[in-house]
Amino acid sequence: MKHSQTLLRFAGFFGVIGAVMGAHMAGSGTYVFRPVHAHILVVGWLSLFAWAVYYKVFQTSETILTKVHVWSAIIGSVGLTLGMWLYMVNPFNLPEKLTLVFYIVGGVALLVSFVMFFIITMVYKEEE
Repeated sequence: MKHSQTLLRFAGFFGVIGAVMGAHMAGSGTYVFRPVHAHILVVGWLSLFAWAVYYKVFQTSETILTKVHVWSAIIGSVGLTLGMWLYMVNPFNLPEKLTLVFYIVGGVALLVSFVMFFIITMVYKEEE
């Protein structure tokens, strides 16, 4: 239950950020944030929401594997989308290598979460 609620709250946060970003793009007529907006909604809102539903429906026990999944999903979603924004928009004029590393590390953390989720679904046994 704890995993479901944590993921659901982060999904809600990403949903709000993605909707605000979309409203901003529509109102301003500029679509510079389009890839970031799409990833915030797909990775942050949709994926985290789907995983929250999985943990609620299947009620898996809290293990190291599930903790790694949940936190790598959250860290990866934040890292990937923030890193993508820093790399593509670079609002603070940071060195390209720094923003690229941030982007890649976030993506790798997210990739780990997808692999962990796949493993969790393979080892899950429904109680009879």
